[in-house]
Amino acid sequence: MRRLILYTLLAINAAAQVNYEDILKSPNANWLTYAGDYAGHRHSPLKQITPANAANMTAKWVYHINGARRLQCTPLVANGIMYATNSNELVALDARTGRPIWQYKDDQVKQGHVNRGAALLGASVYFVTSDAHLVSLDAKTGALQWSRQYADTKKGYFGTLAPMAVKDKILVGVAGGDSGMRGFVAALNAKTGDEVWRTYTVPARGEPGSESWGDLTVDWGGAGTWLSGTYDAQLNTVYWTTGNPWPDFFAGDRDGDNLYSDSLLALDPDTGKMKWYFQFTPKDVWDWDAQAWPVLIDMAWPPGDPAAKPRKLVYHANRNGYFYVLDRVTGEYLRSTLLADKVTWAKEIDGKGRPVVKPEMIPTPAGVRVCPGVRGVTNWMSPSFNPSLGLYFVPCLEQCDVITSSSKKPEPMKGFAGTGSEMVPNEPGKFYMRAFDPKTGKRVWQYPMTGKGDMWAGTVSTAAGVLFFGDDDGHLVALDAKSGRHLWHFNTGQLLTASPITYEVAGRQYVTIATATDIMTFGLFEPIESVPLVKERVE
Repeated sequence: MRRLILYTLLAINAAAQVNYEDILKSPNANWLTYAGDYAGHRHSPLKQITPANAANMTAKWVYHINGARRLQCTPLVANGIMYATNSNELVALDARTGRPIWQYKDDQVKQGHVNRGAALLGASVYFVTSDAHLVSLDAKTGALQWSRQYADTKKGYFGTLAPMAVKDKILVGVAGGDSGMRGFVAALNAKTGDEVWRTYTVPARGEPGSESWGDLTVDWGGAGTWLSGTYDAQLNTVYWTTGNPWPDFFAGDRDGDNLYSDSLLALDPDTGKMKWYFQFTPKDVWDWDAQAWPVLIDMAWPPGDPAAKPRKLVYHANRNGYFYVLDRVTGEYLRSTLLADKVTWAKEIDGKGRPVVKPEMIPTPAGVRVCPGVRGVTNWMSPSFNPSLGLYFVPCLEQCDVITSSSKKPEPMKGFAGTGSEMVPNEPGKFYMRAFDPKTGKRVWQYPMTGKGDMWAGTVSTAAGVLFFGDDDGHLVALDAKSGRHLWHFNTGQLLTASPITYEVAGRQYVTIATATDIMTFGLFEPIESVPLVKERVE
């Protein structure tokens, strides 16, 4: 049974349409996309919370999501209404008080997976269910408008991503690559749910690139698409990353580069046509998918050259330990530098962007110590970019693993990963928040975290020069973005597996992060007017 519960009429009338043009101007007081803006900067122009007053922040409200165990959503905020997701459900909240407005939950879905968020377009809010349905709801009331299945769970697919609204389409991707499937990005009509186009990340038999796979893996190669992309409206290009090939740690018959796994794809949002691709880790046997944000930055290139001309670039902090710069018009490789101190699997990245792999770093049945570990130096945790400071912020994990492989015959959808990995004894992982200069790729500062090396939280930057992020020990932290100096922290008491956002309602700036079970919101210490609750409940 699909359920809609209407809690209060308090803020329904405040909800307004979110047009494509509004998203182009975001973020401002609102936070309209998973990345905050199409460029993936996760940088807000808000200035109320500053390095001088951040120490005065306090908790404002908490909303508990029943049944949640590991929330990974980035909430959206539009005109004072917050939209947050859990597995197979979406709740609308008053963004100033945390009071619920409506909740939609699909009880018909038998499986549960994490969910990373929603998309807004027009008068609708969209999210995906675990069984790969794109659901369209009325943003004011939560009423179901339509639900469209876009992938077959019987073929190993499931849904976890936050969909992406581009013009009149909603873009979606799929998870399930670690057990074997064939990844794709699809675009659905925002009004009807009809599929407009579909682009696979593993070529079909006989198509160009299929020769880079084996007989089995060309049909089940993985290359999932479970993190939404970024978008350049001037170039009319979507940038979408892809997951690792399957089996994860055992190449088996996949002797080639395994296109287009571990890659960044440049897609035409109108047709799905692939304009170019860049593969970070060909023939991956370490499970280093490329699911991390492609951040779009414009600057003169090459830096330091008096004759340098403005160039459209895309930056990618990759799980394999390197920080890449590409020309986002052509996909040309320009540079890579190290994200971590411990990167042992490759001698270098050559002049064309291809790694020179050390043969002794290929996993074996006996196990090989490889740096970085399977989780990578970074992952899908959101980075951010402050254009006024010219700094790129990203959480980085220093950790090595012992990775093993097996020649067992892989079977699709049987959970076979080609064996796996384990931490090196007496070498616990350690997270750092690091700031890099995109002009040089060099580290500017770092903030060491305390914890067990198990968080999955990202960042958000502000024009006032404050950087917010989730710490490895369950704290929401504020740093001086220029220097990395600690300003404030709050112990949420829970593992953090989501990235914070910031927004403004009624002239006040707030910071929100999803913890394991709650949506928690903070602001400067000051009284807040109580808002009457209309006690109306409809089931």
